[in-house]
Amino acid sequence: MTNLKVHTPAPADLEGDLASLRGDCARMAPHWTAPVRIAALPVSPSLIHGVTVPSRSARLLDEMSDYGD
Repeated sequence: MTNLKVHTPAPADLEGDLASLRGDCARMAPHWTAPVRIAALPVSPSLIHGVTVPSRSARLLDEMSDYGD
């Protein structure tokens, strides 16, 4: 006997509609705070030293396509 599996789509809305979801998000928004943004200052290229890249990684990056290709 063959077991035929029938895939039915999941119900689109289990607990409410988009309006209720937006309301839930609006109620929760005050509980979520974003961290204070710290602006990074540019670093002089002369201060960047001691960075090494393994040859395998360098070859991999060299072979990758650029968006301009």
